[in-house]
Amino acid sequence: MSDRVHPVPAPPPRLPDQPPADAEAPATGASAPPTETETTPLRVHPSFNRPPSPPPGTYIVQVPKDQVLRVPPPDRARRYKKLAARPARRRLLRAACCCCCAALLLLLLLAAAFAGAVYLVFRPRAPTFSVASLSIRGLGAALPSSAALSPEIDAAVRADNGANRKVGVDYRGGGSVTVSYAGQRLAAGPWPAFRQAPRNVTVFAAAMRGQGVRLTEEQAGRLAAERAAGAVTLAVEARVPVRLRFGKVLRTWTVDVKARCDVAVDRLEGDAAAVNRGCRVKVRPLWWWW
Repeated sequence: MSDRVHPVPAPPPRLPDQPPADAEAPATGASAPPTETETTPLRVHPSFNRPPSPPPGTYIVQVPKDQVLRVPPPDRARRYKKLAARPARRRLLRAACCCCCAALLLLLLLAAAFAGAVYLVFRPRAPTFSVASLSIRGLGAALPSSAALSPEIDAAVRADNGANRKVGVDYRGGGSVTVSYAGQRLAAGPWPAFRQAPRNVTVFAAAMRGQGVRLTEEQAGRLAAERAAGAVTLAVEARVPVRLRFGKVLRTWTVDVKARCDVAVDRLEGDAAAVNRGCRVKVRPLWWWW
């Protein structure tokens, strides 16, 4: 059998002022120190046996970790609560803004869907206008350009709503009709208020009067030349507020309709035959009119 190997107990720690054992051995005549083997315990430095002493004037205070991270000092508690409530307030504001934007977008989508459905069902179209005849007084005499004119013009205007099968037009009060020549207004008058049913054609009289009208030399010469040729071009312009009626329930808001018709007349005195050279209608707020 092999011999058992027992660990050797560690030697007691040496005091700082005690000489090492190796230094005393030659003086006493003791034998040489034994050689170290694998079973010989390591010598521990004396400094590892006692805890290091703190430097003078240093104090160690131990505080629980949860109090350091979660509990603020009393003087900062109010500020801590205020700062901690900011993220929640921002989240509430962000949620409110998102809800408002979503509601607004939903309303716009519903309005667009409703307008599209109304357009597909009623198919609204702009009415057409034309000038059937003109009765002119006060422009027949050959006057110099410096003289003041007071023309009186009665126009028979034809409003055609035949393109609309289910849409009526309400012409509101406050409209006006004017007649001009080469950019110079000759006479003006009111547009009558009336209601026009679908597939209806209405001819009404518009009385226009002018006072103190003066033409330039160029305009007077051009007017005399066109009168001699039997084709004087006048511009009839109208601005009238209207409302559309979809069936018996739906109504639109009031918008201004602007119409301009270029008319050629054969004379400037009495009842003149009017030849329409084209009329244009503008209703910008209503996107389905052109």
